[in-house]
Parts: sequence; structure tokens; C-alpha cells
Amino acid sequence: MTTSTTAATPQEPTTADKMRAIPWSIAADSANTIFAFLTFFGTPFILFLDALGLDKGQIGILLSFFPFAGLIALVVAPAVARFGYKRTFITFWGLRKIITVFFLLTPWVIAQFGGRAALFFVSLITIGFALSRAIAETGKYPWTQEYIPNQIRGKYSAVNNLFTTIVGFIAVTASGLILQTTTGLSEFMLLFGIGLIFGFIGVWAYSFIPGGQPVVNRQERSWQRALREAIGDASFRNYLIGIALMTLATTPMTSFLPLFMTEQVGLSDSQVVLLQNGSLIGGLLSVYLWGWAADRFGSMPVMVLSVLLILFFPISLILIPRQSALSFSIALAISFFQGAFTMGWGIGSGRLLFVRVVPPEKKTDYMALYYSWIGLVGGISQLVGGWVLQEARGISGRLLYIQLDPYTPLFLIGLGLPLIGLLFLRGVQRDSSISVGKFVGLLFQGNPLMAMESMIRYHLARDEQATVIHTERMGQAKNLMLREELLEALEDPRFNVRFEAIVAIARTRPDDQLIAALARVLMSSDPALSVMAAWALGRLGDERAQEALRAGLQAPYRSIRAHSARALGTLGDQSAAAVLLERLHQESDHGLSVAYAAALGQLKNPEAVPLILSLLEKETEPTARIELALALARIHGEENNFIHLQRQLGQDSGTTAAQALAVIARKVSRAGAPPASVQLLTRSGEAFALGDLTGGIERLLEGVREIPETLLDGLNAELFREIHGKLAVYGEARPEYLLLLLQMLEDAD
Repeated sequence: MTTSTTAATPQEPTTADKMRAIPWSIAADSANTIFAFLTFFGTPFILFLDALGLDKGQIGILLSFFPFAGLIALVVAPAVARFGYKRTFITFWGLRKIITVFFLLTPWVIAQFGGRAALFFVSLITIGFALSRAIAETGKYPWTQEYIPNQIRGKYSAVNNLFTTIVGFIAVTASGLILQTTTGLSEFMLLFGIGLIFGFIGVWAYSFIPGGQPVVNRQERSWQRALREAIGDASFRNYLIGIALMTLATTPMTSFLPLFMTEQVGLSDSQVVLLQNGSLIGGLLSVYLWGWAADRFGSMPVMVLSVLLILFFPISLILIPRQSALSFSIALAISFFQGAFTMGWGIGSGRLLFVRVVPPEKKTDYMALYYSWIGLVGGISQLVGGWVLQEARGISGRLLYIQLDPYTPLFLIGLGLPLIGLLFLRGVQRDSSISVGKFVGLLFQGNPLMAMESMIRYHLARDEQATVIHTERMGQAKNLMLREELLEALEDPRFNVRFEAIVAIARTRPDDQLIAALARVLMSSDPALSVMAAWALGRLGDERAQEALRAGLQAPYRSIRAHSARALGTLGDQSAAAVLLERLHQESDHGLSVAYAAALGQLKNPEAVPLILSLLEKETEPTARIELALALARIHGEENNFIHLQRQLGQDSGTTAAQALAVIARKVSRAGAPPASVQLLTRSGEAFALGDLTGGIERLLEGVREIPETLLDGLNAELFREIHGKLAVYGEARPEYLLLLLQMLEDAD
């Protein structure tokens, strides 16, 4: 008989319950942040240990208690599941605060029993705190996966980090001022006391978060089997290795950074504490962008990009000027960027863990293994950091422009291990299809600043007019990071917003989802928007739109068929030429005929020439005549010269024709045309210059007849004869024939 590996799990809170609990979660995390910065996880604690006389190796050992305690998760995870994730967390999260209270007795222990006793006393408190914390977080990770909705996990992380960063900034600033104005251990006791107050407030706030109920019928045998299954998960295993290498690279650097700044760079204790503000501000200003990007584009590109950016941190520490008036300012800038990049890593890697790496139904098993692993690696990283500094204490000197010191090996480790970690992270199951390259490309695509500004304003718009304006600006930004907003605007119940969304999409860059959305609008029952969708698909200039536009030729509305045909011509879809030609043969509707002719002109289809000539002769509308003439011009040559001549003829037809004929006369003369032909063309130009359009056309027609066809290579002879004949019939009454004849002569080789 086999034992089931599935535990009976109580029903999770509803999404509405989870959303209501988010403010309590943010408040609790914010209060706990103050506690952390003022006690065990802030610069004051490192300086406190230094003040007690601990060397770097001893500090590394003491700091390693926190991560190493995480190994207990493998032992207590089944009991935590049975006792309840929330109940376990609240119990032991509160217990660790009670244990911390004993820190306040440190000065008394020193006075009564001496420094060695105080060191033993502090070590016991640290071990008790670390064990309570580890048991609490064994329950916290599965509980967190439960009470935060995945669809907003990135945004939640951003908002949560925003608040915790702000309160952390305040806590760091206050601790820096306290350390600057007081001396001895009393300054640390004051900070620990303030931190404890906020720590207990945090425990109280966590109690209002739902979920985390006990898991019943959990059997030990299934727990062991589940751990083996988790270890056998290749994606999870690669994630753990990548996390380990990043931890080994960054944790020693950040842990011993305060000592590096005081010993090597020459900063004071208060300045070192204030460096945390630089990191907090960097995280604060970038947190929403990272969270939004993780939800929008996936965790993996955010995580990988942040790893690459983190590489600049050790490089900058190696190159920072020592004992300089600029040292503090440069160190503050380094901390700023380090905070921004680390925030990206935290949001990306954390979201990937909860959303993709850990199956929700196996969260107890995976999270226990994850927490134990990061504890083991974190502890080793602290020991390695302390050991490296002890062994490298004799390093000094310069290598080219680089100052060497005992911290240099740590920085080199921080530079190399993340690159190896990326190789393993590539084997983690992705939560999106976008590559890192495409994600980075968005940061340089179009106008990213306008994109972010218009996106924010779009979501804050209060009325239709404002929404239309900001939708327009999203199109002007030409950045695909706005894709979701443009798709949302395309579904807006307000017609003008939908209309503007189509225009905005036409202005941005081609994208599969945007093209598919326009295709749906094209085939919808709203002809006004369908027409615009056909235009937009052509405006995008992407061949992926051709299939939808060919379907648009079958639409029930003539206007949609006309715009689809024009768009196909714009896209150069030669596969549609046969259909368009057949329809031009059969079409009785005037507007559709002109549209088909225009599209065939863009496709340079010579078979359409007779039909377009017939349409042109019958056409009465001047604008349509010019469009049909342009279609013919496109078939036999380039349109640029035609458009230039058309614009100039519209302003001063006589002068423009005279100038064109002067060029044509020289060209045919050099080509060996008979003198009589050249003379007639010259006299034609003179007549045009005097405003005699009738005389100019007559001499032009005579001169052209004298030019041998062999000198007009590259021309469509049949079309040329037809245009010549039509101009002879209609003269100055149909200037489009004159325009076509002049253009064909100018284009002749």
C-alpha cells in the first residue's frame, strides 16, 4: 500500500479577502522593517558588534547564525503545516521580539561579568532569535504564496517595497542622527528599544491577514517523498543554484560594506549609516517600475537584467576614491544604484519563485527546501566573507589604477559568481515569452519617458477627453511597453477612446497582439471603427496584417472593402493582386473601383493599366483623377517625381511645365533625338512659360511624335501612346494627362 502525498488543505481565502488584507500586510511589513533596520539587519548591529570588540571573522560567524538557522525548516516543516502557517508565524515572530528584549541588558552584563560574558550573552540572544525567525518564516513563505494574488504579485511587491523603503529611510536617518549625537553602547540600546516597539506593532498587524490554516492528514513518509520530488525538479534545482551563486556573490559584500567604508574609504560611522539611505532611495524610485515590469513582461527578464546591472556594484567599489572629499558623495551614488538594481533582483526572483517555480499544491515541501537552502548558502556566505577578509588582511598596493586591499577578493567574487549564476537561471521555467533582449529594447524604444508618463496619466484620467488625449500620447511614444494600455483602450466603452486607440496603435510599432486586436475590430459590426482598423493595419507596414486585410475584402460594407484594398496595396501584398484585378474588372461601385485601382498601382501590376486608363477617362472628380493618374505613375516608375510635378503644376502650371521641358529637351538631345524634335520641345517650353497652355501642349505632342521609341527605353510604350493620345483629345482640360506625359519623359532612360 502506498501512502498518499497529497495533504488535505483547507479552502484558501477568496481574492476579495486577500485584497482586503493587503493594507494590513503592508503595514506589518513596514513596522517590521523599522525593527529590522534598528536591530539585527541594519548597520547599527554591525557597528554594535564591532564596538563589543569582535573581529571580522567573529562577526561573520555571528551573522551566519541567521541563515544557518534556516536548515531547521527541513525538520519542522511538517509540524508547521499541521500547526498552521499563520499560527506558526505569529507565534514565533512574536517570540523573536521577546528574545530581542534581552539585548537591552547588554550594558549590565558587561558591567557585572565583563566583555567575554557579554559576547556569550549576545551570541545566545542571536541564536535564539535566529531559530525563532527560521521557524516563523517556514510558515511565512507558504502563507505568503497563498494570500497574495498572483496577478498583482509584482505590483504588490512594488507597493510593499515602496512603503517599507520609505519607513526604512526614516529609520536609517534617525539611527544615523542618534549615532552621531550619542556615544558608547547607550546609542545602540536606544535604537534596539525603538525597534522593538515597532516589532510588536508588526506582529499585531500580521494577525489580521487571512489564510494559513493548518494542513491535516500530513504523513511523514509523504513528506520525505515530497522532498525528493522537489529536489528532482530541474527548474527548481536550477533556481536554487542560481540563487546560491547570487547570495555568495552579494551577501559578503553588503555585510562587510560598512567596515570597508570606514576602514578603506575613510567615512565616519554616521556617514556609513546614511549610505543606507542612498540604497533605500534607489530602491524607492525604481520599485514601482520593477514591479510593473515583472507583472507586465514576466519575472525572468526583470531578474536577469537586474543581475547584469548588479555587476556594476563590485566594479564601482573597486574604483571608488579613498580618503577623498568626494568619497562620501560617490559612495552615496553607488548605494543609490545598488539599491535600485537589488530591488529589481528581489522583485524578479521573488515573483518567479511564487508564480512559476513553486507549485501551489506543493508549497510546504518546496518552500521548506528553499528556505533551508538559502539559509545554508547564506550562512556559508557569511563565513566565507569573514574567512576571505581574514586571509586577505595582508593585501595592499596598487595594480595600474586599482587600489588593492583585503576587500578586493570579495569584490572579485561578487563580479564573477553572478555570471555563472545566469547560466543556471536560464534553465528555470519561464513565466513569459519575452526575452531579456526584447525587454531591454523597450527601455530604448521610441520615447520611454513619454511612454511611462502617458501610461500613468492614462490610468489617472477622469473623463473621456483626458483619456483620448493620453491615448494619443501613448501612440506618440512609439513604445510597446504600452501594449496592454492600448489593448485596454481598444475595448473602452467610449467610441472616441476606441477610435483614438486605433490611431495610436497605427503610430506605434508592429506587434502580434496589437495586429490581432485590430483584425478583430476590422471584422466587427462597427463599420466606422472597422474602416479605421483597416487603415491602421496598412499604416503599421507589417506583413502579418495581410491575412486580416484579405479577409476584409469580403466585408459586407463597401467602405471596409475599399480601405482593406488600399491597405493591402500599402503593404505590397502581391498575393492579393489577382483578387483585386478580378474585382476591378467586375466592380460597378465608383469608390471601390478607385480603391482597387489605387491598390493595384501600389502593387505595380501592369495588367491593371487598361482598366485604370478607362476609369481615368470616365472620372469626373479631380481628386480621384489625380489618384488614378498616380496609380499609373506607380506602375511605370517611381512616384516621387510625379508628386513633385503635381504639386508644382497646381501652383504654376506654365512655369512648372516649362522647367520640366527644358530638362527633357536636354536629355533627349544628348540621347541623339532629331533636332526637329528637340526644337519642338524647346518651343513648347517657351509657350508654357508665356502661359500659353494650349500652344505648349500642341508643340509638346508634335515633338514627342518625332522622338524614336528606341530613345525612350524603360517606358511602357502602350501606356505612353495612350497618354499621348488622351492629351491630344482633352488638352489643358485634363491636366493629369499632361502630368503623366511629363513624368514619363523625365523618367525615361
